[in-house]
Amino acid sequence: MNFKTATFMVLIATVIILLTSCANKEVVEQCLTGHKYGFLGGLWHGIIAPIDFIIMLFKDNFTVYAQNNNGGWYALGFLIGSGGWGFLGGKGLKKR
Repeated sequence: MNFKTATFMVLIATVIILLTSCANKEVVEQCLTGHKYGFLGGLWHGIIAPIDFIIMLFKDNFTVYAQNNNGGWYALGFLIGSGGWGFLGGKGLKKR
């Protein structure tokens, strides 16, 4: 590894550490009451994730991922809904 590459990696690591040190700690206990989202909730939230992301940029009380979920099933639905495994993309099904 040459000096230029090492300097660049140290600079990137420093920027990442500085940016993450500014992150707020959110209190989520009040979000964990009421309806728990399962697989279908995760699927729906994954489908609308791009729209949620744009809204989240402008509103502080809006999130992409539901805090009150049932764990693995919600996460699986979210991944499938957002196309995280390529199920909805369709490129994996085409032959070249």
